[in-house]
Amino acid sequence: MKNNNITIAALVAVAVLAVLVYSSAYVVDETEQVVIAQFGRIMGEPVREPGLNFKIPFIQKANFFPKNLLEWDGDPGQVPTKDKTYIWVDTFARWKISDPVVYFQTVKDEFSALKRLDDIIDPAMRNLVTSFPLVESVRNTDRSMDTFETNADGTTDGNEKSRIQYTIKLGRDEITRKIVAQARDKLKKFGIELVDVKIKRINYIDSVRRSVYDRMIAERNQIAEKFRAEGKGEASNIRGEKEKELQVIKSEAYKTAQTIKGKADAQATRIYAQAYGADPEFYAFVKTMEVYKKTLEKDSTLILSTDSDLMKYMKGSSE
Repeated sequence: MKNNNITIAALVAVAVLAVLVYSSAYVVDETEQVVIAQFGRIMGEPVREPGLNFKIPFIQKANFFPKNLLEWDGDPGQVPTKDKTYIWVDTFARWKISDPVVYFQTVKDEFSALKRLDDIIDPAMRNLVTSFPLVESVRNTDRSMDTFETNADGTTDGNEKSRIQYTIKLGRDEITRKIVAQARDKLKKFGIELVDVKIKRINYIDSVRRSVYDRMIAERNQIAEKFRAEGKGEASNIRGEKEKELQVIKSEAYKTAQTIKGKADAQATRIYAQAYGADPEFYAFVKTMEVYKKTLEKDSTLILSTDSDLMKYMKGSSE
């Protein structure tokens, strides 16, 4: 009985020891850093190196914080530029915990840190975007953007008009660097290092966007109408050339046909003349027979004098 009690006590001691060891040990990952707190008070330096570490069980608490880069995605906001153009600006940032002790004492967790980032980065972005015209937030350089309106065949019509030439003082990249500079100093007191801020997207607000789209559509329609007018003019020129060529072909064909007909009539007349010259009496007889055939019908009645040339062959046949 006594041995059983000793065995149970030993097992209990081992279990308690295991619980104590388990509660005192903690593992730090490569992407983590740990701050040890005892009743809310920081104990020692933060643990930044990965590996197995120990603390006083039940009294001290290990607070784990990420050591790698973290992301912040701002909500798109309506911002007026210096030239009174209202735009939607969508930004994002990358940050990390530079001082976990200060971070633990001020914001404690990532949710509160993101709220601090919202309160600091958004005003810095608005301040910079509002201080400059829209083109500063869109472009990086004042590189020439001259463009020319071309015809359907790719040629210009000689009335080239350059777009407005802007002078860029800062540019988009410099504006984002200034946002980082303004926000970084304010975030140091929270143990946060702001690594970078970028503008994800810039767009017009709905009312301005509709007017811009309407203007773009009107410009495209104007260019389309110009192309249509040029096409109609070219079609009219082609039809005119076709009609002209058709009239020339008809004239040449008529000329050729009349020439052939004239030659044929001349040849026929020459043949008739040769035949008439060879036997005038026979020719007169044949022509008279043709007249009889054309003028006399079955029930035709003619009243002719006896000395008529038309009666000459009838009298001959009756004799």
